[in-house]
Amino acid sequence: MDVAKSRHLEGSVNFYRLSRKFVDESEMPQEAKDIMYYSLAIGHHLGVVDCLKSEMQCSGEEYLEWFSALEEGSEAYNKMKGFLVFGEITINPEHINMLALAFDKIDTNKQSEKSKYLTQGLIDILTAIHKEPNMYLMIRGGQ
Repeated sequence: MDVAKSRHLEGSVNFYRLSRKFVDESEMPQEAKDIMYYSLAIGHHLGVVDCLKSEMQCSGEEYLEWFSALEEGSEAYNKMKGFLVFGEITINPEHINMLALAFDKIDTNKQSEKSKYLTQGLIDILTAIHKEPNMYLMIRGGQ
């Protein structure tokens, strides 16, 4: 795939961090609530609503410039390139070390101010995910 021709570069790129979760109990019969709470207790999140907070935003071209500084073909590069293929990616706790190490290797002298901002913002979010493993980051295209 030619990354520069992705249709997902046309709009904005938004970085959303999970800020909280809540259980949607509106108009739910007690029997259904009992099943939902049981499923939560065993690890299935039926009825749970994730609240995502916008943390950063950039243009598609800025995103491409930013992640292209990673080693092409590396696991980190391929993870971030996934946005161009699917229009969104999720970064979970298992991605923290891999991404942090890869973005830390980038020579900041060769980065634009926006790329430096995105790198520092990502590192801050990865640190927050490390401290709270139930958190995740969603990178999704916007308008």
